[in-house]
Amino acid sequence: MATPQRVHVTHTYKSDPKTVFDKLAEHENLGPVFGAKITRVKDGDTSRNGVGSTRSLKLGPLPAFQETTTVAEPNTLIEYKITKGSPLRGHWGKQVLTPTADGGTKLDYTIGFNIAPGLSGLVGKVLATNIAKGLPKLTD
Repeated sequence: MATPQRVHVTHTYKSDPKTVFDKLAEHENLGPVFGAKITRVKDGDTSRNGVGSTRSLKLGPLPAFQETTTVAEPNTLIEYKITKGSPLRGHWGKQVLTPTADGGTKLDYTIGFNIAPGLSGLVGKVLATNIAKGLPKLTD
C-alpha cells in the first residue's frame, strides 16, 4: 500500500488577497506555476472559477489529467481534487490565503496524494520544487 504523501509550500505576495485569489482561481494562469499546459474543460456551477470548474493539465510526456474545484471561498480558500486520468490517487490541493499586516497575502498551499511505493518521495520533491519556483510568477 502506498504511503500518503504531502507537499507543503508557502509564499508571500505583495498583492492583496483578492488579487491573489483571482489569479489562482483562473485556471489559465496556472500554466507557468505548474510548468504545465492547462486548458479549461468546464466553468463552475455558479461562477466561471467556482465549485465544479475543471481544468486539464498536461505535464511533459505524461497523459493529461483533470482537476476540479471543490471549494472556492472568495479571497480565502481554494480546494480541488483530481477527477480524471492520473496515477496519483486521492490527490487533493488546498490553497489558504491570509492577509498580511502590510496589505499582502500569505499563501499556504498543501497537496496530498498516493502513488506507487518508492515514487511518493520523488514526486513530492518535484512538485514542491516546481511549485515553489512557479508561485512567484503568478503575481507580485
